[in-house]
Amino acid sequence: MVELMITLAIMAVLATVAVPMMQLVMQRQKEHELRAALMEIREALDAYKHAVEQGDVQIKAGESGYPKSLDQLVDGVENQRHPNKNKIYFLRRLPRDPMDVGDESQPPSRSWGIRSYASPADLPAEGEDVFDVYSKSDALGLNGVPYRQW
Repeated sequence: MVELMITLAIMAVLATVAVPMMQLVMQRQKEHELRAALMEIREALDAYKHAVEQGDVQIKAGESGYPKSLDQLVDGVENQRHPNKNKIYFLRRLPRDPMDVGDESQPPSRSWGIRSYASPADLPAEGEDVFDVYSKSDALGLNGVPYRQW
């Protein structure tokens, strides 16, 4: 009987240590996914802007040179310098914000906060283009910085 009690006590101690550790591992994994998704989207936005500057993507006078929507990065745009006007694609698929706990039936583009070129960095707002993306989550990262500021 005493052996059973000791075994149960050891199991209880292990469980109380394992649960918080597992939660920490899961949060680190989500943070890694967030960093990777932000980097992937931001590189695609930069590639789109570069294509505009090279003359591959046509824009109207006065436009910033950034895409009108995140979906444009996946749907592609006509290559103005190619004789057949083949499309240029900047992303194979748009990643979903891993910190988004919203409706999974919504498209991934709705999971991100969007900052237009015309909005200030400290007060991001949507506009006529997509200059940057951020997580809509109000939670703090393990580094103490809110995810929306990553």
